[in-house]
Amino acid sequence: MDERRKNARDKVIFGGVATSDNKVKECVVRDISEEGARIEFKSGARLPKDQISLAIARKGRSFLAKIIWWRDNIVGVAFTDPPTDVSPPSDLEERLRKSEKKKRQLQRQINDLLGG
Repeated sequence: MDERRKNARDKVIFGGVATSDNKVKECVVRDISEEGARIEFKSGARLPKDQISLAIARKGRSFLAKIIWWRDNIVGVAFTDPPTDVSPPSDLEERLRKSEKKKRQLQRQINDLLGG
């Protein structure tokens, strides 16, 4: 399958909450980038086919997202607005985020050097 994204998504497992038309559904964010995410719902989730609000507590952010594709209980979304803060992150959370980002960058470099 051809990669159509501008930036690679980071593989994560974050709890999330998708909201649309006053319907709230819990989900798991499986990967994320600055432009979008792949999220997974329990089977049988019913959401509109166009747009949702996605809150990710671990990131302390909420995103307005357009649904790009939907396969079974997995959904690909593109963020349509800049993220808004769900709650103010502490200094520790910011340092942890930076550390996790640096770790992912180093892991990619290692994989490149190993030819993987």
